[in-house]
Amino acid sequence: MTIPIYQKPVELLQNLIRFDTTNPPGNEKAIITYLKEIIEDAGLKTTILAKDENRPNLITRLPGRGDAPPLLLYGHVDVVTTVGQKWTHPPFEALIADDMIWGRGALDMKGGIAMMVSAVLRAHASGEKLPGDIILAILPDEEVGGDFGARFLVENHANLFEGVRYALGEGGGLTVNMGGEKFYTVMVAEKQMCSMRATVRGPAGHGSMPRRGGATARLAKMLDTLENKRLPVHITSVTEKMLSTIANSLSFPTNLGIKMLLNPTFTDRILDALGDKGLIINPLLHNTVSPNIIRGGEKINVIPAEISVELDGRLLPQYTPDDMLAELRELLGDEVELEVTKYDKGAGEPDMTLYPLLADILKKADPSGTPIPMLLSGVTDGRFFSRIGIQTYGYLPMDIPPELIDTIHAANERVPVAAMAFGTNAISEVLRRFGE
Repeated sequence: MTIPIYQKPVELLQNLIRFDTTNPPGNEKAIITYLKEIIEDAGLKTTILAKDENRPNLITRLPGRGDAPPLLLYGHVDVVTTVGQKWTHPPFEALIADDMIWGRGALDMKGGIAMMVSAVLRAHASGEKLPGDIILAILPDEEVGGDFGARFLVENHANLFEGVRYALGEGGGLTVNMGGEKFYTVMVAEKQMCSMRATVRGPAGHGSMPRRGGATARLAKMLDTLENKRLPVHITSVTEKMLSTIANSLSFPTNLGIKMLLNPTFTDRILDALGDKGLIINPLLHNTVSPNIIRGGEKINVIPAEISVELDGRLLPQYTPDDMLAELRELLGDEVELEVTKYDKGAGEPDMTLYPLLADILKKADPSGTPIPMLLSGVTDGRFFSRIGIQTYGYLPMDIPPELIDTIHAANERVPVAAMAFGTNAISEVLRRFGE
């Protein structure tokens, strides 16, 4: 008897990686068609909804007993580029080497899609009625804004998610190591996207007669300030809970240093002392900007009168673009003109109702790890679902070596073979216990 592919999440992930869904352009139709066939062959009905026929969304629903509200599982099948990266193994061949599945999307997030599909179809095959309906949504376009995926569904088909209060998505579940201890992250909140443009001006002139204090000098001053100074410290409820939980799991003096991060008087000093180890924590305690695109000048012999910098701004939950502008103006002064170019409002204070169940499942699956709630420094499709009252928990449980975190969006992205079974089993347990 042939074992269905959904019973083999490792093989399913390999097949998903082999679809090149680099976004842009995405071209997710082929992979969605493949998953549609798997789900329908298992006996569930599917719905295809698309803003663009080459970038469809796939929805399926597993009916439950009705003892609990519907639970949403969602994820994306597009991936980021591999251009300019040097890979040990080809990024779309999904080879298994060193007990790892190598390929673009292994962690972000085709591995999660494979686990979700496996968990839902296994539940269906078992014949056991789950407490509530399970809605599985497989989406395109998360990596470039979600216009064809989550945003499209929320703005045009919100009725599909009626009654849903909680969802499992990406952004958490991976392990991190601090002070020699292992922690499982459960993402309960994320920062907000707040892109800006900074413009500096100065007198133009002939390139043969350099000027001091012009636009390029002001640009240099601005970039130097952003490089060496941070915006003000803010302690959010999620980060306070996260760092307190970590500190309580560590011994002296490491635990003291973690606790001191929660005192704004000492926060930045501790981060400076941590060096590169503080890179993950720093954006959880500040609004941040990253100057990523610079535009200025048209001819080599003309001193530019204007230079603009595109800033990738990220706001902490419950802060607004006005807060960001005020903090930047205080830091940069009046010589820099600032404007907001894009703002995606995020969720407010997180609903932690489902967190204890998710943490309990992780603790029982791996007693050597400690679950922690986490604020994600980036953004996910969760920001769109929050607009219709759905709290997302980033929950793709994977016990991974610390160095693999750095391969997300980078070369040699890979996931341990054993992590796929671990994550699938954890998600399956959520489906069984949801509504307790």
